[in-house]
Amino acid sequence: MIGRRVFCALALVATATLSAGCSKGPAPPKRVAMVAGTLGFGDRSYNDAARAGLAACTQQTGTQTDAVVARSADYGRALTLLATENYDAVIALGFAMAPDVAKAARRFENTHFALIDAVVDLPNVSSFTFDEAQGSFLAGAAAALVSKTRVVGFLAGSPSPLLERYEAGFTAGARTIDPRIVARVAYAGSFDDVAAGRRVAASLIARGADIVYAVAGRSGLGAIAAVKAQPGAYAIGVDSDQDALAPGKVLTSVVKRVDLAALRVCREANAQKPVSGHIVLGVADGGIGLTGFAYTRGVIGGAGLARLDRIRRALAAGTIEPPRSRAELRTFRVVAVP
Repeated sequence: MIGRRVFCALALVATATLSAGCSKGPAPPKRVAMVAGTLGFGDRSYNDAARAGLAACTQQTGTQTDAVVARSADYGRALTLLATENYDAVIALGFAMAPDVAKAARRFENTHFALIDAVVDLPNVSSFTFDEAQGSFLAGAAAALVSKTRVVGFLAGSPSPLLERYEAGFTAGARTIDPRIVARVAYAGSFDDVAAGRRVAASLIARGADIVYAVAGRSGLGAIAAVKAQPGAYAIGVDSDQDALAPGKVLTSVVKRVDLAALRVCREANAQKPVSGHIVLGVADGGIGLTGFAYTRGVIGGAGLARLDRIRRALAAGTIEPPRSRAELRTFRVVAVP
């Protein structure tokens, strides 16, 4: 279990301890911890999805798993504390933790670290990244199939190379369906401001967008609220299945299976067989993709679903190679998919 030195005395807040936190008792043979950034849990998106992977591991293997939040954004300190608590694996969520994972992994060579959404090339680190451009390409295609205004919106938390991959893939996917479609881009300025997400999404709708793809953490919940208030508008969720947050108003969600990455790390730790290196999860292996349109099948239609499946298969086969930056988007050539 995570001892009092971590939770009680050192200003780390446990928001999702999946077994005993500061209580005393015999420790299970294998232990895995996860560190989330300052946004913490409850985002119904990225962090919650990763935590669900830990919960699944506990249920399947009995491994003790703990999830903590580095409230001060002092990721290095959090990783160091967990390493000294002799966890069998320590999982870091998000590309911002990459420098601190590298430092901790060099210092604690006998601890296995896992990093999600960035790469650290060290023998005791497994790095998981996802082909966000593939998932976003599908989202863009779905948006263009449904849009009546021929304007779609992309709402991000803030600019970054990672978010640019989402943007480029989304725009290219939309243009694959309709080369004349307009994709507008806007930023909430934060990943933790629901009001800002709603305000910026409303501005995209006012500028003609009837589909808003929100890649903005908790701010994306504001985008969902904005489309709920606007007849004929839909949101596209991200990371977790957000369709049920507004049934019939969330067209689909781009599910980024961070839960599978966390579950895999945990299982390998439980089996004492940690695997280091860079693992890329994409459409072909189920690492990223769309939800099943549980509430919007009638909106997308049978022909639309069939066309999306053909695009998915083309992405998996490499027939379609989506752009992963704005520079690549400028030279992207649409591949006809009937």
